Amino acid sequence: MDKKSQRSAWLATITSLTLLTTGCPDPNAPTSSPGSTSSTNTSASSNTVKIISSFPLTGSAVGQTKTIVNGIEQALAETNSSVCEGKLKIEYESLDDATAASGKWDPAKEAENANKAVSDPNVVAYIGTFNSGAAKISIPILNQANLVMVSPANTAVGLTKAGGEPGEPDKYYPTGKRNYARVVPADDLQGSAGANWAKSLGVKKVYILDDQEVYGKGLADVFEKTAKEIGLQVLGHEGIDAKASDYKALMTKIKASSPDMIYFGGITQNNAGQLIKDMRNVGMTPEKVKFMGPDGTFEQALIDATGKDAEGVYATFGGVPPKQLTGAGKTWYENYKKKYKSEPEPYSAYGYEAAKVVINAIDKACKKDREVVRDGVLSTKNYQGILGTWSFDANGDTTLTTLSGNVVKNGKWEFVSVLKAQ
Repeated sequence: MDKKSQRSAWLATITSLTLLTTGCPDPNAPTSSPGSTSSTNTSASSNTVKIISSFPLTGSAVGQTKTIVNGIEQALAETNSSVCEGKLKIEYESLDDATAASGKWDPAKEAENANKAVSDPNVVAYIGTFNSGAAKISIPILNQANLVMVSPANTAVGLTKAGGEPGEPDKYYPTGKRNYARVVPADDLQGSAGANWAKSLGVKKVYILDDQEVYGKGLADVFEKTAKEIGLQVLGHEGIDAKASDYKALMTKIKASSPDMIYFGGITQNNAGQLIKDMRNVGMTPEKVKFMGPDGTFEQALIDATGKDAEGVYATFGGVPPKQLTGAGKTWYENYKKKYKSEPEPYSAYGYEAAKVVINAIDKACKKDREVVRDGVLSTKNYQGILGTWSFDANGDTTLTTLSGNVVKNGKWEFVSVLKAQ
């Protein structure tokens, strides 16, 4: 299929998803894409702009995503939710893209959220998503409305550059102009860093599993490619049924191949806890066989789901944990703990940083104009934030490349070392 046909097919899929949500406009229809200042919707307020976020706030991911929302609210509180010397007031609405039935993000719900943002003439920015699969739903919808989207957590390579599925990333940008950026490094860095870290831990033979979602499968593929390049023996690679009641048969088969490590590309919510439990149940103890996951498992929810069997589990993270931030990052960390009386989860700092970049772009625009705000965000250069000094490149990717390795010790995640993709 040629590129034009792929894009048409993708847009047809997105359109069908939006029609699943009652009252949500078709993203291909002109009336569903108001461009900030030109909208004739009388509900628009001349001195109010709005930021919407979309994360899974139902299910076990909420422990992580609520702290991202906290980070966004913290950034807004620092400006008293106003910019442009008080001429513009910023409203913020946090939306849930998960359902109780699934316990995680849902395609139809994400489409509903994106269309809600598009239909509100006051909305000038969308912060999200948490899951890369959800981003594939919302980016094209928002793109047609010139609405900027900044993610604190998406890492799938194909959202911004080639290296994923056929037609990526162009099929997500029907207008031909980019509207998406992320403040966290992509999986081509994290997957590579994970494989190199595994080798440094003494791993020689690895069995790879993934949850068959965009994020997990893509990351596992990068891990596998790098593993082979650096001399690790890949014993197998297969996708799991995320709804299975147990994985004892799978783990018995894997044990017979004598791995040093099982690598899981996926998220906690796709049964990562049960995978680890059954791995330990068949005799693959931490001393004999390591388990490593990506940042989709680097959360308290994994420990809660796994219990005592989480001990010794490794996870990479596309950045450094909040406690390891320095300079302005350390100040932010202390302020967060003081404000919320709790430790921030890993992505809360990235939620804060995403919000600050959006707020700065709105302040510079000093008017309700989606295109100007979008261009202001994407042109961010040498930004001095809590993550360090960084820029968005031409693809919308951060220039930050520092990652980290972490391990569960005494029932808690502990930082091990800074990682670099090689």
